[in-house]
Amino acid sequence: MLFNSIEFLVFLPIVFLSYWFLFNRSVKLQNLFVVGVSYLFYGWWDGRFLLLIAFTSFFSWLSGIGIEKIRNTSEDNLKSMRLKCRWIAGGNIVLNLLILGFFKYYNFFIESFISAFSLAGITLHTSTLYVILPVGISFYTFQALSYTIDVYRKRLEPTHDIVAFFAFVSFFPQLVAGPIERATNLLVQFYKPRTFIYDNAVDGVRQMLWGFFKKIVIADNCALVVNDVFGNYGHYSGSTLLMGAILFAFQIYGDFSGYSDIAIGTAKLFGVNLKQNFRYPYFSLNIIDFWRRWHISLNTWFVDYVYIPLGGNRVGRFKHIRNILIIFLLSGLWHGANWTFIGWGLYHGLLFICLLLLKGNKQQTPRLLKMSVTFAFVTLGWILFRSETVSMAFAYITDMFSSSLLKVPKVSGINNVIALISLFFIALMLCIEWKNRDKLFGLDLSAVRSIWIRYSLYMVILVSIYFFGNNSSDFIYFQF
Repeated sequence: MLFNSIEFLVFLPIVFLSYWFLFNRSVKLQNLFVVGVSYLFYGWWDGRFLLLIAFTSFFSWLSGIGIEKIRNTSEDNLKSMRLKCRWIAGGNIVLNLLILGFFKYYNFFIESFISAFSLAGITLHTSTLYVILPVGISFYTFQALSYTIDVYRKRLEPTHDIVAFFAFVSFFPQLVAGPIERATNLLVQFYKPRTFIYDNAVDGVRQMLWGFFKKIVIADNCALVVNDVFGNYGHYSGSTLLMGAILFAFQIYGDFSGYSDIAIGTAKLFGVNLKQNFRYPYFSLNIIDFWRRWHISLNTWFVDYVYIPLGGNRVGRFKHIRNILIIFLLSGLWHGANWTFIGWGLYHGLLFICLLLLKGNKQQTPRLLKMSVTFAFVTLGWILFRSETVSMAFAYITDMFSSSLLKVPKVSGINNVIALISLFFIALMLCIEWKNRDKLFGLDLSAVRSIWIRYSLYMVILVSIYFFGNNSSDFIYFQF
């Protein structure tokens, strides 16, 4: 079920009212209801894959119980006990990664295998089983893995409440596109009854409104121009290709950060607090700063569960560089089964390393210039991310940096008007977010005392959604 669909607009009020008026008698009832509506929400897309998320949830929950049982009842020595716990944790991790790998990367590896032999002049006629990618599998798998790892590391007590655990893995606001939550933040909230707090609910609606604005008005309109430009890049001037790249930068930001705002705001309606996932990344001063602000839940996941176990920055320079490259390559691979995503991860890893090596160069540079340079490097990377192949990305960039870069950008038909509308709303969004850059989300107007200013802005956003929101599309990160 899409957030930007009629079904969700019907689903949410019914679930909200039922949650607070019919299922608020006990935490167990609340959690059962959360699991039920979350499975309905996910199953609306394809009910067959409910078994998959239930399987992941059950065995991840069981792994925690198994580790606890060995620690409490084992009469073996400490070394033997640790080995058994490692086998249980490792077994669940491998099981989940195998499931993720099969559904997400099977077709990619088969096709790459065939392509590698074709380069040597060998034609393989391998029949490829087409595997459907379950929506959100990367998100809920990583969420379940973090629980097993935290229990194994003794950072978290394993839960015996299977209903609370299933609610933790399947909580519908963030189920299919994050934020990727940790049990230390989300699971523990399902141990206690939630109470309705009016101010939190109002804050949640405000954040949802901002998310819908970024998705429906900015991302979906940018998508029309971006699809045209990237689909016909060989026929456009360098300036138009540059405009297409910039619009895609705001399309993916509006799409993904918009989803996160809707998810976090929706969770507030049910008395649940999710972690911030974006912190105004296009105001970053360098690439390192950008990765502290973009998709925070995924980046901190890789830092905590891959980078630090590899030694982080506490090892020699060569191993430190190796660790950085590993997490960026994994981040690229996490995004999808395509060499463009791997190349995108490598690109950002190299930028990150170059900045670290130059960190001793402390030049006084204007803030605006730093932000502009960072945005330029990020946008260049987005071309690789958006392209269907690596060769297409290089062709796009080559054509962009041609003599026609100085021409007035122009696209076909009505897309010229849509491009201008998109740029206007992007400017409006940036102004609002810059004003509230110290807040958790752009439309946090708690510091604005004038009720007329607040409600005027709300009306502008609602009217914009109504008149410029006729180009609905799926969220980009549903494919990851």
